Amino acid sequence: MSKTKKMDVLSRPVTLFHHRDEDFISLTDIARHRDTERGDYIIQNWMRNRNSIEFLGIWEQLNNPDFNSIEFDGIRKQAGLNSFSLTPKRWINATEAIGIISKTGRYGGTFAHKDIAFEFASWVSVEFKLYLIKEFQRLKDEELKQLGWDIKRNLTKINYRIHTDAIKNNLIPPELSGSQINFLYASEADVLNVALFGKTAKQWRDENSGQKGNIRDDANISQLVCLSNLENLNALFINEGLAQKERLKKLNTIAIHQMKLLVSDHGIKKLGEKK
Repeated sequence: MSKTKKMDVLSRPVTLFHHRDEDFISLTDIARHRDTERGDYIIQNWMRNRNSIEFLGIWEQLNNPDFNSIEFDGIRKQAGLNSFSLTPKRWINATEAIGIISKTGRYGGTFAHKDIAFEFASWVSVEFKLYLIKEFQRLKDEELKQLGWDIKRNLTKINYRIHTDAIKNNLIPPELSGSQINFLYASEADVLNVALFGKTAKQWRDENSGQKGNIRDDANISQLVCLSNLENLNALFINEGLAQKERLKKLNTIAIHQMKLLVSDHGIKKLGEKK
């Protein structure tokens, strides 16, 4: 089970976690909207309903190749009888269901795949369900925005590895000390910084002593795209044996040209707004 997250639905915390590449939501938390003391009873009362049993069975048949349909048929025949009762654990053990998870302990409770959780929320409160869906979608939108930003940052990191490998293979003489190697890497990084930003990393830090991060963390999306391109080009220039002074001049000219194009690109602007 992956790390849990909390959603705020009508001032009530609802737990969400990612399991088997799917989102699962706490039925226990949803049930507390109706009865804060007897959440388990609310869940069991929902599960003994014939319509609920039908929904759970169809969901499992669509998503679970190991679902025990024979046991499901037996449970479905009993649904609706006054003597019939069903707990999450009994449902899981009898049918090998995967749409519901029952956990004990401090962080325990009953969790269900989002499809099932939304259905349960409808039974508890239509209003609560609508706010639950809205909050869930907001959280998913935030995750997508963060994922997009992480991809752009990782692209820069990958290209930086290509860049540093070119330095290692072509500029570092044998028998250098660790401090000399580190200085050379820093110097090459600042070739890109000066070409694109007009200043070194140290100059940026001196000018922004109260700000967290570094010169590249402060870059906008257009600058990050340009920086990614410059890293690849600088690696190529290094492999071709060009001197640092010549590379800096070439990279600066390219940076000016690319930034003129990028700042006027509407697609890049939209990505920047979502940062």
